[in-house]
Amino acid sequence: MDTVAEIDPVVGRPALIAGEPDFHSITESVAAPMEWKPPIGWYICLGISLLMLSLLGISIGWLFWEGVGIWGNNQPVAWGWPIVNFVFWVGIGHAGTLISAVLFLFRQKWRTSINRTAEAMTIFAVMCALIFPGIHIGRPWLPYWMMPIPNSMGMWPQFRSPLMWDVFAVSIYGTVSLLFWYVGLIPDLATMRDRAKTKIRRTAYGIFSLGWRGSMRQWNHYEKAYLLLAGLATPLVLSVHSVVSFDFATSQLPGWHTTIFPPYFVAGAIFSGIAMVTTLMVICRVVFKLTHIINPLHFDRMSKLLLVTGTIVGYAYSIEFFVAWYSGNPYEGFTFLNRAFGPYAWAYWIMVSCNVITPQIFWIKKARTNMTVLFIASIFINIGMWFERFVIVVTSLHRDFLPSSWGYFRPTFWDAATFIGSFGLFLTMFCLFVRFLPMVAMAEVKGTLPQAHARHPDPESDLEPVGRIA
Repeated sequence: MDTVAEIDPVVGRPALIAGEPDFHSITESVAAPMEWKPPIGWYICLGISLLMLSLLGISIGWLFWEGVGIWGNNQPVAWGWPIVNFVFWVGIGHAGTLISAVLFLFRQKWRTSINRTAEAMTIFAVMCALIFPGIHIGRPWLPYWMMPIPNSMGMWPQFRSPLMWDVFAVSIYGTVSLLFWYVGLIPDLATMRDRAKTKIRRTAYGIFSLGWRGSMRQWNHYEKAYLLLAGLATPLVLSVHSVVSFDFATSQLPGWHTTIFPPYFVAGAIFSGIAMVTTLMVICRVVFKLTHIINPLHFDRMSKLLLVTGTIVGYAYSIEFFVAWYSGNPYEGFTFLNRAFGPYAWAYWIMVSCNVITPQIFWIKKARTNMTVLFIASIFINIGMWFERFVIVVTSLHRDFLPSSWGYFRPTFWDAATFIGSFGLFLTMFCLFVRFLPMVAMAEVKGTLPQAHARHPDPESDLEPVGRIA
Protein backbone atom coordinates (compact mmCIF):
# COMPACT_ATOMS: atom_id res chain seq x y z
CA MET A 1 0.00 0.00 0.00
CA ASP A 2 1.51 3.35 -1.05
CA THR A 3 1.36 5.80 1.79
CA VAL A 4 4.50 7.94 1.40
CA ALA A 5 5.67 9.88 -1.64
CA GLU A 6 9.32 9.69 -2.63
CA ILE A 7 11.51 12.74 -2.02
CA ASP A 8 13.29 14.23 -5.03
CA PRO A 9 16.95 14.57 -3.94
CA VAL A 10 17.51 17.56 -6.27
CA VAL A 11 14.62 19.79 -5.18
CA GLY A 12 14.17 18.37 -1.68
CA ARG A 13 10.42 17.85 -1.93
CA PRO A 14 8.12 14.96 -2.93
CA ALA A 15 8.84 13.73 -6.45
CA LEU A 16 6.13 14.03 -9.09
CA ILE A 17 7.31 10.78 -10.69
CA ALA A 18 8.60 7.95 -8.48
CA GLY A 19 11.89 6.22 -9.13
CA GLU A 20 14.41 7.45 -11.68
CA PRO A 21 12.42 7.59 -14.93
CA ASP A 22 13.68 8.79 -18.29
CA PHE A 23 11.75 9.90 -21.35
CA HIS A 24 11.69 6.42 -22.88
CA SER A 25 10.39 4.70 -19.75
CA ILE A 26 7.53 7.23 -19.49
CA THR A 27 6.57 6.52 -23.11
CA GLU A 28 6.70 2.76 -22.55
CA SER A 29 4.57 2.92 -19.42
CA VAL A 30 1.86 5.12 -20.92
CA ALA A 31 1.78 3.33 -24.28
CA ALA A 32 1.60 -0.16 -22.73
CA PRO A 33 -2.20 -0.24 -22.13
CA MET A 34 -2.76 0.59 -25.81
CA GLU A 35 -0.28 -1.98 -27.09
CA TRP A 36 -0.90 -4.87 -24.68
CA LYS A 37 -3.55 -7.44 -25.28
CA PRO A 38 -6.34 -6.22 -22.97
CA PRO A 39 -6.66 -8.23 -19.75
CA ILE A 40 -9.83 -10.20 -19.12
CA GLY A 41 -10.87 -7.62 -16.55
CA TRP A 42 -11.12 -4.95 -19.26
CA TYR A 43 -13.46 -7.14 -21.30
CA ILE A 44 -15.59 -7.82 -18.22
CA CYS A 45 -15.84 -4.10 -17.43
CA LEU A 46 -16.64 -3.28 -21.05
CA GLY A 47 -19.29 -6.01 -21.18
CA ILE A 48 -20.99 -4.77 -18.00
CA SER A 49 -20.83 -1.20 -19.29
CA LEU A 50 -22.41 -2.18 -22.61
CA LEU A 51 -25.22 -3.99 -20.78
CA MET A 52 -25.89 -0.86 -18.77
CA LEU A 53 -25.72 1.22 -21.94
CA SER A 54 -28.26 -1.05 -23.62
CA LEU A 55 -30.52 -0.47 -20.61
CA LEU A 56 -30.26 3.26 -21.31
CA GLY A 57 -31.27 2.69 -24.93
CA ILE A 58 -34.25 0.57 -23.91
CA SER A 59 -35.31 3.14 -21.29
CA ILE A 60 -35.16 6.03 -23.74
CA GLY A 61 -36.94 4.03 -26.43
CA TRP A 62 -39.77 3.13 -24.05
CA LEU A 63 -39.92 6.74 -22.88
CA PHE A 64 -40.36 7.99 -26.45
CA TRP A 65 -43.04 5.36 -27.05
CA GLU A 66 -45.05 5.87 -23.86
CA GLY A 67 -44.16 9.40 -22.73
CA VAL A 68 -42.81 10.90 -19.50
CA GLY A 69 -45.60 9.24 -17.54
CA ILE A 70 -43.36 6.19 -17.12
CA TRP A 71 -41.31 8.25 -14.65
CA GLY A 72 -42.34 9.04 -11.11
CA ASN A 73 -42.68 12.76 -11.91
CA ASN A 74 -46.06 14.04 -10.77
CA GLN A 75 -47.66 17.01 -9.07
CA PRO A 76 -46.34 18.66 -7.04
CA VAL A 77 -42.94 17.04 -7.82
CA ALA A 78 -43.00 17.88 -11.52
CA TRP A 79 -39.19 17.79 -11.56
CA GLY A 80 -37.87 14.41 -10.60
CA TRP A 81 -34.85 12.26 -11.31
CA PRO A 82 -34.12 13.60 -14.81
CA ILE A 83 -33.20 17.04 -13.47
CA VAL A 84 -31.39 15.50 -10.49
CA ASN A 85 -29.29 13.37 -12.83
CA PHE A 86 -28.64 16.28 -15.19
CA VAL A 87 -27.21 18.46 -12.41
CA PHE A 88 -25.27 15.48 -11.01
CA TRP A 89 -23.52 14.73 -14.32
CA VAL A 90 -22.77 18.38 -15.07
CA GLY A 91 -21.09 18.57 -11.67
CA ILE A 92 -19.01 15.46 -12.33
CA GLY A 93 -17.68 17.14 -15.46
CA HIS A 94 -16.18 20.10 -13.62
CA ALA A 95 -13.05 18.44 -12.21
CA GLY A 96 -11.47 18.00 -15.64
CA THR A 97 -11.51 21.70 -16.40
CA LEU A 98 -10.34 22.59 -12.91
CA ILE A 99 -7.40 20.15 -12.95
CA SER A 100 -6.41 20.88 -16.55
CA ALA A 101 -7.12 24.55 -17.14
CA VAL A 102 -7.11 26.29 -13.77
CA LEU A 103 -4.14 24.39 -12.35
CA PHE A 104 -2.31 24.81 -15.67
CA LEU A 105 -2.68 28.59 -15.44
CA PHE A 106 -1.38 28.43 -11.86
CA ARG A 107 1.58 26.31 -13.09
CA GLN A 108 0.80 23.36 -10.83
CA LYS A 109 2.93 20.60 -12.34
CA TRP A 110 1.44 17.81 -10.25
CA ARG A 111 -1.66 17.95 -12.48
CA THR A 112 0.23 16.43 -15.43
CA SER A 113 -0.23 12.82 -14.33
CA ILE A 114 -4.01 13.03 -13.98
CA ASN A 115 -5.19 15.84 -16.25
CA ARG A 116 -5.74 13.69 -19.36
CA THR A 117 -8.06 11.28 -17.56
CA ALA A 118 -9.87 14.16 -15.87
CA GLU A 119 -10.42 15.90 -19.21
CA ALA A 120 -11.79 12.71 -20.78
CA MET A 121 -14.06 12.21 -17.79
CA THR A 122 -15.37 15.75 -18.27
CA ILE A 123 -16.40 15.05 -21.86
CA PHE A 124 -18.07 11.75 -21.01
CA ALA A 125 -19.94 13.32 -18.07
CA VAL A 126 -21.19 16.17 -20.29
CA MET A 127 -22.42 13.57 -22.79
CA CYS A 128 -24.42 11.91 -20.02
CA ALA A 129 -25.74 15.26 -18.78
CA LEU A 130 -26.95 16.38 -22.21
CA ILE A 131 -29.16 13.29 -22.50
CA PHE A 132 -31.53 14.38 -19.76
CA PRO A 133 -32.72 17.80 -20.97
CA GLY A 134 -33.39 16.29 -24.39
CA ILE A 135 -35.58 13.48 -23.04
CA HIS A 136 -37.22 15.60 -20.33
CA ILE A 137 -38.85 18.13 -22.68
CA GLY A 138 -41.86 15.87 -23.26
CA ARG A 139 -41.71 16.28 -27.04
CA PRO A 140 -38.28 14.90 -28.01
CA TRP A 141 -39.11 15.11 -31.71
CA LEU A 142 -38.90 18.91 -31.38
CA PRO A 143 -35.46 19.40 -29.78
CA TYR A 144 -34.64 22.27 -32.12
CA TRP A 145 -37.08 24.40 -30.13
CA MET A 146 -34.23 24.74 -27.63
CA MET A 147 -32.01 26.32 -30.27
CA PRO A 148 -32.05 30.08 -31.07
CA ILE A 149 -33.92 29.63 -34.37
CA PRO A 150 -37.60 30.12 -35.23
CA ASN A 151 -39.50 26.87 -35.01
CA SER A 152 -42.13 25.56 -37.41
CA MET A 153 -44.87 27.50 -35.59
CA GLY A 154 -43.16 30.83 -36.10
CA MET A 155 -42.37 31.17 -32.39
CA TRP A 156 -39.04 31.98 -30.77
CA PRO A 157 -37.49 30.18 -27.78
CA GLN A 158 -38.15 31.59 -24.33
CA PHE A 159 -34.83 33.28 -23.63
CA ARG A 160 -35.95 34.24 -20.13
CA SER A 161 -36.03 30.59 -19.13
CA PRO A 162 -32.95 29.31 -17.22
CA LEU A 163 -33.50 25.95 -18.92
CA MET A 164 -32.72 27.70 -22.20
CA TRP A 165 -29.53 29.09 -20.65
CA ASP A 166 -28.52 25.53 -19.78
CA VAL A 167 -28.49 24.61 -23.45
CA PHE A 168 -26.01 27.36 -24.25
CA ALA A 169 -23.86 26.93 -21.14
CA VAL A 170 -23.45 23.15 -21.27
CA SER A 171 -23.02 23.05 -25.06
CA ILE A 172 -20.28 25.70 -24.97
CA TYR A 173 -18.63 23.98 -22.02
CA GLY A 174 -18.66 20.63 -23.81
CA THR A 175 -17.24 22.15 -27.01
CA VAL A 176 -14.39 23.99 -25.28
CA SER A 177 -13.59 20.94 -23.12
CA LEU A 178 -13.46 18.71 -26.21
CA LEU A 179 -11.11 21.12 -28.03
CA PHE A 180 -8.92 21.50 -24.95
CA TRP A 181 -8.68 17.73 -24.53
CA TYR A 182 -7.96 17.13 -28.22
CA VAL A 183 -5.27 19.80 -28.52
CA GLY A 184 -3.46 18.29 -25.54
CA LEU A 185 -3.66 14.86 -27.17
CA ILE A 186 -1.96 15.80 -30.45
CA PRO A 187 1.72 15.29 -29.42
CA ASP A 188 0.89 11.96 -27.76
CA LEU A 189 -1.12 10.78 -30.76
CA ALA A 190 1.94 11.47 -32.90
CA THR A 191 4.03 9.35 -30.54
CA MET A 192 1.55 6.49 -30.89
CA ARG A 193 1.54 6.95 -34.67
CA ASP A 194 5.32 6.51 -34.77
CA ARG A 195 5.10 3.41 -32.54
CA ALA A 196 2.19 1.81 -34.42
CA LYS A 197 2.88 -1.64 -35.85
CA THR A 198 -0.27 -2.03 -37.93
CA LYS A 199 -1.44 0.03 -40.87
CA ILE A 200 -4.86 0.69 -39.33
CA ARG A 201 -3.41 2.10 -36.10
CA ARG A 202 -0.78 4.09 -37.98
CA THR A 203 -3.41 5.61 -40.24
CA ALA A 204 -5.86 6.37 -37.43
CA TYR A 205 -3.27 7.97 -35.14
CA GLY A 206 -1.74 9.73 -38.14
CA ILE A 207 -5.03 11.36 -39.13
CA PHE A 208 -5.79 12.63 -35.64
CA SER A 209 -2.23 13.80 -34.92
CA LEU A 210 -2.64 16.35 -37.75
CA GLY A 211 0.85 15.87 -39.16
CA TRP A 212 2.62 16.62 -35.88
CA ARG A 213 6.40 16.36 -36.15
CA GLY A 214 7.49 18.11 -32.98
CA SER A 215 9.24 21.05 -34.62
CA MET A 216 9.88 24.21 -32.64
CA ARG A 217 7.31 26.07 -34.74
CA GLN A 218 4.66 23.44 -34.03
CA TRP A 219 5.43 23.48 -30.30
CA ASN A 220 5.15 27.27 -30.31
CA HIS A 221 1.69 27.15 -31.94
CA TYR A 222 0.66 24.27 -29.67
CA GLU A 223 1.57 26.11 -26.47
CA LYS A 224 -0.26 29.26 -27.57
CA ALA A 225 -3.39 27.29 -28.50
CA TYR A 226 -3.29 25.31 -25.24
CA LEU A 227 -2.89 28.48 -23.19
CA LEU A 228 -5.73 30.20 -25.07
CA LEU A 229 -8.09 27.26 -24.54
CA ALA A 230 -7.11 27.09 -20.87
CA GLY A 231 -7.99 30.77 -20.56
CA LEU A 232 -11.36 30.17 -22.25
CA ALA A 233 -12.14 27.10 -20.14
CA THR A 234 -11.32 28.66 -16.77
CA PRO A 235 -14.28 31.07 -16.55
CA LEU A 236 -16.52 28.23 -17.71
CA VAL A 237 -15.76 26.41 -14.46
CA LEU A 238 -17.59 29.22 -12.68
CA SER A 239 -20.19 30.10 -15.28
CA VAL A 240 -21.59 26.70 -16.27
CA HIS A 241 -22.69 25.46 -12.89
CA SER A 242 -23.74 28.98 -11.93
CA VAL A 243 -26.12 28.92 -14.89
CA VAL A 244 -27.30 25.45 -13.87
CA SER A 245 -28.02 26.80 -10.39
CA PHE A 246 -30.17 29.52 -11.95
CA ASP A 247 -32.67 26.78 -12.83
CA PHE A 248 -33.51 26.96 -9.14
CA ALA A 249 -32.30 30.34 -7.87
CA THR A 250 -34.34 32.48 -10.29
CA SER A 251 -37.61 30.89 -9.14
CA GLN A 252 -39.78 32.12 -6.28
CA LEU A 253 -40.01 28.69 -4.65
CA PRO A 254 -38.92 28.45 -0.98
CA GLY A 255 -35.76 26.40 -0.77
CA TRP A 256 -34.62 27.46 -4.23
CA HIS A 257 -34.89 31.23 -4.21
CA THR A 258 -31.49 32.08 -2.72
CA THR A 259 -28.42 33.91 -3.98
CA ILE A 260 -25.98 31.42 -2.44
CA PHE A 261 -26.78 28.82 -5.08
CA PRO A 262 -24.20 29.84 -7.76
CA PRO A 263 -21.04 29.63 -5.57
CA TYR A 264 -22.54 26.72 -3.64
CA PHE A 265 -23.20 24.76 -6.84
CA VAL A 266 -19.72 25.52 -8.23
CA ALA A 267 -18.02 24.25 -5.06
CA GLY A 268 -20.24 21.16 -5.05
CA ALA A 269 -19.48 20.46 -8.70
CA ILE A 270 -15.73 20.62 -8.14
CA PHE A 271 -16.17 18.49 -5.01
CA SER A 272 -18.03 15.70 -6.81
CA GLY A 273 -15.83 15.88 -9.91
CA ILE A 274 -12.58 15.46 -7.98
CA ALA A 275 -14.15 12.58 -6.06
CA MET A 276 -14.94 10.81 -9.35
CA VAL A 277 -11.41 11.43 -10.66
CA THR A 278 -10.04 9.94 -7.45
CA THR A 279 -12.23 6.85 -7.77
CA LEU A 280 -11.09 6.20 -11.34
CA MET A 281 -7.42 6.96 -10.77
CA VAL A 282 -7.15 4.64 -7.75
CA ILE A 283 -8.26 1.80 -10.04
CA CYS A 284 -6.36 2.78 -13.19
CA ARG A 285 -2.97 3.29 -11.53
CA VAL A 286 -3.00 -0.33 -10.33
CA VAL A 287 -4.67 -2.01 -13.31
CA PHE A 288 -2.43 -0.30 -15.88
CA LYS A 289 0.76 -0.38 -13.76
CA LEU A 290 1.14 3.40 -13.49
CA THR A 291 1.90 3.54 -9.77
CA HIS A 292 5.18 5.38 -10.39
CA ILE A 293 3.51 8.07 -12.53
CA ILE A 294 0.34 8.46 -10.46
CA ASN A 295 1.84 8.34 -6.99
CA PRO A 296 0.66 9.26 -3.46
CA LEU A 297 1.62 12.90 -3.99
CA HIS A 298 -1.19 13.35 -6.53
CA PHE A 299 -3.75 11.78 -4.22
CA ASP A 300 -2.54 13.93 -1.35
CA ARG A 301 -3.20 17.08 -3.40
CA MET A 302 -6.61 15.87 -4.58
CA SER A 303 -7.55 14.93 -1.00
CA LYS A 304 -6.75 18.46 0.12
CA LEU A 305 -8.99 19.82 -2.64
CA LEU A 306 -11.74 17.46 -1.47
CA LEU A 307 -11.30 18.71 2.09
CA VAL A 308 -11.49 22.37 1.04
CA THR A 309 -14.49 22.02 -1.27
CA GLY A 310 -16.26 19.69 1.17
CA THR A 311 -15.85 22.32 3.88
CA ILE A 312 -17.30 24.97 1.55
CA VAL A 313 -20.28 22.72 0.81
CA GLY A 314 -20.85 22.13 4.53
CA TYR A 315 -20.67 25.88 5.13
CA ALA A 316 -23.28 26.40 2.39
CA TYR A 317 -25.62 23.91 4.09
CA SER A 318 -25.41 25.86 7.35
CA ILE A 319 -25.82 29.23 5.64
CA GLU A 320 -29.01 28.00 3.95
CA PHE A 321 -30.53 27.36 7.38
CA PHE A 322 -29.26 30.68 8.69
CA VAL A 323 -30.75 32.62 5.76
CA ALA A 324 -34.08 30.81 6.17
CA TRP A 325 -34.14 31.79 9.87
CA TYR A 326 -32.81 35.33 9.41
CA SER A 327 -35.26 36.13 6.60
CA GLY A 328 -38.21 35.64 8.91
CA ASN A 329 -40.09 34.01 6.05
CA PRO A 330 -42.20 31.19 7.54
CA TYR A 331 -42.31 29.33 4.22
CA GLU A 332 -38.50 29.31 3.92
CA GLY A 333 -38.19 28.18 7.52
CA PHE A 334 -40.70 25.38 7.02
CA THR A 335 -38.93 24.16 3.86
CA PHE A 336 -35.59 23.70 5.59
CA LEU A 337 -37.03 22.16 8.74
CA ASN A 338 -38.97 19.82 6.47
CA ARG A 339 -35.73 18.81 4.77
CA ALA A 340 -34.04 17.91 8.03
CA PHE A 341 -36.97 16.40 9.93
CA GLY A 342 -39.71 15.68 7.37
CA PRO A 343 -40.49 12.60 5.27
CA TYR A 344 -37.19 12.92 3.38
CA ALA A 345 -35.02 13.38 6.47
CA TRP A 346 -33.26 10.11 5.62
CA ALA A 347 -32.04 11.60 2.31
CA TYR A 348 -30.96 14.85 3.96
CA TRP A 349 -28.85 13.12 6.61
CA ILE A 350 -27.27 10.79 4.05
CA MET A 351 -26.27 13.94 2.17
CA VAL A 352 -24.79 15.60 5.25
CA SER A 353 -22.98 12.46 6.38
CA CYS A 354 -21.38 11.80 3.01
CA ASN A 355 -20.55 15.39 2.03
CA VAL A 356 -19.63 17.01 5.34
CA ILE A 357 -18.46 14.25 7.67
CA THR A 358 -16.67 11.94 5.19
CA PRO A 359 -14.11 14.51 3.88
CA GLN A 360 -12.99 15.31 7.43
CA ILE A 361 -10.93 12.13 7.42
CA PHE A 362 -8.52 13.91 5.08
CA TRP A 363 -7.25 16.02 7.98
CA ILE A 364 -5.23 12.88 8.74
CA LYS A 365 -2.12 12.81 6.55
CA LYS A 366 -1.99 9.02 6.23
CA ALA A 367 -5.61 8.91 5.09
CA ARG A 368 -4.79 11.23 2.18
CA THR A 369 -2.44 8.67 0.64
CA ASN A 370 -4.15 5.45 1.67
CA MET A 371 -5.72 4.03 -1.49
CA THR A 372 -8.42 2.06 0.33
CA VAL A 373 -9.55 5.08 2.35
CA LEU A 374 -9.46 7.28 -0.76
CA PHE A 375 -11.52 4.87 -2.82
CA ILE A 376 -14.22 4.37 -0.18
CA ALA A 377 -14.39 8.08 0.71
CA SER A 378 -14.68 9.16 -2.93
CA ILE A 379 -17.53 6.70 -3.49
CA PHE A 380 -19.40 8.04 -0.47
CA ILE A 381 -18.85 11.63 -1.58
CA ASN A 382 -20.43 10.99 -4.97
CA ILE A 383 -23.35 9.20 -3.32
CA GLY A 384 -23.79 12.23 -1.09
CA MET A 385 -23.60 14.67 -4.01
CA TRP A 386 -26.33 12.80 -5.86
CA PHE A 387 -28.50 12.97 -2.74
CA GLU A 388 -27.76 16.69 -2.48
CA ARG A 389 -29.41 17.27 -5.86
CA PHE A 390 -32.23 14.92 -4.90
CA VAL A 391 -32.87 16.84 -1.68
CA ILE A 392 -32.81 20.22 -3.43
CA VAL A 393 -35.28 19.14 -6.11
CA VAL A 394 -37.69 16.86 -4.28
CA THR A 395 -37.94 18.29 -0.77
CA SER A 396 -38.61 21.79 -2.11
CA LEU A 397 -41.47 20.52 -4.28
CA HIS A 398 -43.25 17.72 -2.47
CA ARG A 399 -44.92 20.07 0.03
CA ASP A 400 -46.08 23.23 -1.71
CA PHE A 401 -48.34 26.06 -0.53
CA LEU A 402 -51.49 23.93 -0.70
CA PRO A 403 -51.40 21.08 1.90
CA SER A 404 -54.11 19.14 0.06
CA SER A 405 -51.67 18.59 -2.83
CA TRP A 406 -48.78 17.36 -0.71
CA GLY A 407 -47.37 14.04 -1.83
CA TYR A 408 -44.43 11.67 -1.56
CA PHE A 409 -42.26 11.26 -4.63
CA ARG A 410 -41.40 7.66 -5.52
CA PRO A 411 -39.17 6.89 -8.49
CA THR A 412 -40.22 4.13 -10.88
CA PHE A 413 -38.17 1.34 -12.41
CA TRP A 414 -37.62 3.51 -15.49
CA ASP A 415 -36.18 6.34 -13.42
CA ALA A 416 -33.58 3.97 -11.99
CA ALA A 417 -32.97 2.27 -15.34
CA THR A 418 -32.26 5.57 -17.07
CA PHE A 419 -29.85 6.63 -14.32
CA ILE A 420 -28.02 3.29 -14.32
CA GLY A 421 -27.90 3.43 -18.11
CA SER A 422 -26.22 6.83 -18.01
CA PHE A 423 -23.42 5.23 -15.97
CA GLY A 424 -23.25 2.62 -18.74
CA LEU A 425 -22.56 5.36 -21.29
CA PHE A 426 -19.94 6.95 -19.05
CA LEU A 427 -18.12 3.69 -18.30
CA THR A 428 -18.28 2.44 -21.90
CA MET A 429 -16.63 5.62 -23.14
CA PHE A 430 -14.05 5.43 -20.36
CA CYS A 431 -13.19 1.79 -21.14
CA LEU A 432 -12.67 2.67 -24.80
CA PHE A 433 -10.62 5.71 -23.84
CA VAL A 434 -8.10 3.83 -21.68
CA ARG A 435 -7.76 1.15 -24.38
CA PHE A 436 -7.16 3.32 -27.45
CA LEU A 437 -5.86 6.68 -26.19
CA PRO A 438 -3.02 7.62 -23.80
CA MET A 439 -4.58 8.11 -20.38
CA VAL A 440 -1.58 10.12 -19.17
CA ALA A 441 -0.23 13.20 -20.97
CA MET A 442 3.21 11.89 -21.93
CA ALA A 443 4.53 15.19 -23.27
CA GLU A 444 3.52 17.09 -20.14
CA VAL A 445 4.83 14.47 -17.72
CA LYS A 446 8.18 14.45 -19.51
CA GLY A 447 8.30 18.22 -19.09
CA THR A 448 8.30 17.79 -15.31
CA LEU A 449 11.33 15.47 -15.28
CA PRO A 450 14.72 16.92 -14.26
CA GLN A 451 16.12 15.90 -17.66
CA ALA A 452 13.79 18.37 -19.35
CA HIS A 453 15.27 21.31 -17.44
CA ALA A 454 18.06 23.32 -19.02
CA ARG A 455 19.98 23.37 -15.73
CA HIS A 456 19.87 19.63 -15.20
CA PRO A 457 23.48 18.40 -14.89
CA ASP A 458 25.01 15.85 -17.19
CA PRO A 459 24.55 12.48 -15.42
CA GLU A 460 28.18 11.60 -16.24
CA SER A 461 29.48 14.89 -14.82
CA ASP A 462 30.65 15.53 -11.24
CA LEU A 463 29.30 19.08 -11.34
CA GLU A 464 26.51 20.12 -9.04
CA PRO A 465 23.31 21.54 -10.53
CA VAL A 466 23.52 25.27 -11.22
CA GLY A 467 20.16 26.05 -9.63
CA ARG A 468 17.12 24.44 -8.14
CA ILE A 469 14.63 22.92 -10.50
CA ALA A 470 11.17 24.45 -10.34
